[in-house]
Amino acid sequence: MMSDGEADIKGKLERMLNVRILRVEENEDGIVVYVPEDQVRIAVGSGGSAVRAAELVIGRHIEVKGE
Repeated sequence: MMSDGEADIKGKLERMLNVRILRVEENEDGIVVYVPEDQVRIAVGSGGSAVRAAELVIGRHIEVKGE
């Protein structure tokens, strides 16, 4: 079960990255976002631009992984 904070981050990331997020893991290094394998390129964006923009808004490092 996700806490309210995790659900809020998941919702924000889904809107910013424009993909369906399967799950989110938070650790000391940042946030690991799991998306469907065929949507990884969309989530990362051209040259990593989508992820970088989301990192600036959230204030933490974001890693995108396909699942």
